[in-house]
Amino acid sequence: MRLKVTVLPGDGIGPEVMKVAVRVVQTLAEIGGFEFQFAEYPIGGVAIRETGFPLPKTTLDACLDSDAVLLGAVGSPHFDDLPRDRRPEAGLLQLRIALGGYANLRPAIAYNALTECSPLRPTIVAGANVLFVRELLGGLYFGEPRGSEQNPRSAWNTMRYSEAEIERVARIAFDLARSRRAKVTSVDKANVLETSQLWRSVVSQIGKSYPDVTLEHIYVDAFAMHLVTAPKRFDVVLTENLFGDILSDEAAALTGSLGMLPSASIGGAVNLYEPVHGSAPDLAGRNLANPLGAIASAAMMLRHTFALHREADEIEGAIRSVLAQGYRTADIHRSPKEQQVSTTEMGTLVEEALTSAVIRRQAYHAV
Repeated sequence: MRLKVTVLPGDGIGPEVMKVAVRVVQTLAEIGGFEFQFAEYPIGGVAIRETGFPLPKTTLDACLDSDAVLLGAVGSPHFDDLPRDRRPEAGLLQLRIALGGYANLRPAIAYNALTECSPLRPTIVAGANVLFVRELLGGLYFGEPRGSEQNPRSAWNTMRYSEAEIERVARIAFDLARSRRAKVTSVDKANVLETSQLWRSVVSQIGKSYPDVTLEHIYVDAFAMHLVTAPKRFDVVLTENLFGDILSDEAAALTGSLGMLPSASIGGAVNLYEPVHGSAPDLAGRNLANPLGAIASAAMMLRHTFALHREADEIEGAIRSVLAQGYRTADIHRSPKEQQVSTTEMGTLVEEALTSAVIRRQAYHAV
């Protein structure tokens, strides 16, 4: 079985973490007996330098012709003076629209080995495992009209949602909850916003089709507080684009670092997988970045696009194993008892743990 993946390393630390993530998947494929076909294309600032555009047509065509897309990071301060639609971030928004992935999955897992890395007390974060399901193609980021004017200076954006947009992402959240702890928390601002009133109404209606899943509604400001005071009460969190963007970054407090957070954008023609962290230009080229979010994103690709659930579990298990042994990149290094490692060293450690796990599994089934 040949699995076709387009790799977009992007800007900053993107190429470094993508190189490691791809290597982990290739290692798994070699010992697992299947084949991945990886092809790299430019996006973001790199693409602007090469072609003048943040998302060249050749890149987009390759993405649309693949089974999945792996993205590193997009963004560079060198392009801040360009018009908004020509900056690196515009390429990512254009790609999301073209691929059609309307549901962004962002798991935030408090690994036992990293509870001391969180700014929150270990008793609060230990055991927390929250999956954010963020609507990705609507709301303020895409609503029209939008714009600005001078004399006097003003600017405006439009938050807009249709019933169909809410329904389709809600169904994904409820379906995923069935494979977890069967609870959905829908986050909105229904006491103020008409879009949130529609959101709450539609989600409540969809919830009736899932009698086995518990549904609760909570205002976004209250949720922001509860996420850092009682995160273990949450399972699947469903919310709109802007709220999901902010709250899922807040959830990095549970894991100890943004570098630990993977994501998947699903529901469209081709699924997109990327770590949540940005391009971190100050770390670029220094071999310091945390690749675990990128590696975990690759695991999500195996699970959600290729239905390789066992292999995805084994990659995630390898991450837990390496962390349990005390290996840390700089962003999660806290104690002299822990061993700080580089980006590439962390990748090698995950590869080794993964190889051992797969070989043990193969030996067990051979008996």
